[in-house]
Amino acid sequence: MAATTSSNLLHFSSSHSTSRLSPLKTALFSCSKRKLPVAGGGAATTTGGVRCMAVAAEAASVKKTSSYQIMTLTTWLLKQEQSGIIDAELTIVLSSISMACKQIASLVQRASISNMTGVQGAVNIQGEDQKKLDVISNEVFSNCLRSSGRTGIIASEEEDVPVAVEESYSGNYIVVFDPLDGSSNIDAAVSTGSIFGIYSPNDECLPDLDDNSTLDTEEQRCIVNVCQPGTNLLAAGYCMYSSSVIFVLSIGTGVYSFTLDPMYGEFVLTQEKIQIPKSGKIYSFNEGNYQLWDDKLKKYMDDLKDPGPTGKPYSARYIGSLVGDFHRTLLYGGIYGYPRDKKSKNGKLRLLYECAPMSYLVEQAGGKGSDGHQRVLDIQPTEIHQRVPLYIGSVDEVEKLEKYLA
Repeated sequence: MAATTSSNLLHFSSSHSTSRLSPLKTALFSCSKRKLPVAGGGAATTTGGVRCMAVAAEAASVKKTSSYQIMTLTTWLLKQEQSGIIDAELTIVLSSISMACKQIASLVQRASISNMTGVQGAVNIQGEDQKKLDVISNEVFSNCLRSSGRTGIIASEEEDVPVAVEESYSGNYIVVFDPLDGSSNIDAAVSTGSIFGIYSPNDECLPDLDDNSTLDTEEQRCIVNVCQPGTNLLAAGYCMYSSSVIFVLSIGTGVYSFTLDPMYGEFVLTQEKIQIPKSGKIYSFNEGNYQLWDDKLKKYMDDLKDPGPTGKPYSARYIGSLVGDFHRTLLYGGIYGYPRDKKSKNGKLRLLYECAPMSYLVEQAGGKGSDGHQRVLDIQPTEIHQRVPLYIGSVDEVEKLEKYLA
């Protein structure tokens, strides 16, 4: 009788419905079974304890990923800080830059509605007509960096000299930026962008100042700190204002891309560890200046157009906005170039605000940035608005050009 009762109890336990049990409890019942002899003959079914524990542990190790889980730029920066890759100060500076980019993105999208298209009426230090949004974007960028309380010196392409942040708001980081690259395209609603680079203070480099310089001591100190080669960059990036607002950033651990989600008002991680293809079939040059180039560069360009054995020449893609052209090159491979010519002896792009940050990014993505003869990041600036030729993109393509120019 005792054996029968025991058998019935065991049978009841093994056949009990598990539909209402938790995943862990269900796992405990999903065990292999073995037969045990009982008094009076027959066998009783019981569970194997070791097997149960193994299944339970396996079930517990399964992690579900929520379909609503996203990685925002803020969260990503905090994770880098927790890992010791950046400090809290740099986290705040980068967050301030992302806020400036959000504001500028909104201004760009509403430019026609808010009557912010057209020329401001002023000329910047490079002798270029300033668009209305150039001036506004510069103010937005400067205000966000000042209010962060973590920047000591800021230098803008639109300003004559770098500016020391007020004592009450000053920090240690030096930020150089082009607040609105490609602003000449604003009226036609073509993609534009903001470019930035971040340095630590450095009193070792010497600026090229005249003996009769009218700059005061503070302004000279700012120039000395800002005139650093790209190899000293701690971080660099750009924000592209186009069909999507895309924030591309590197802190020395690869290139990451974040897209502004209008639903949340946050930049969301969309691409990690971007790698530029080693070679490509797209070139991006302003061929309107072809007759002003030297013969070596003309020969290079002519060879790109030659179909060769494959029967397929390189494709030409040129937007006229460095950020837009570079972003495409970064994703698809190829080469972007802004060479020197008879009209612009050193090219038109600024070393500090455009060439160095973009070269830093492309190298982080496995590409190359060159002035045609040397690495852009190795160039020591001698003045804050120094211009250099720029050839940037896939390693194979840039090295091919360097051979033509040698």
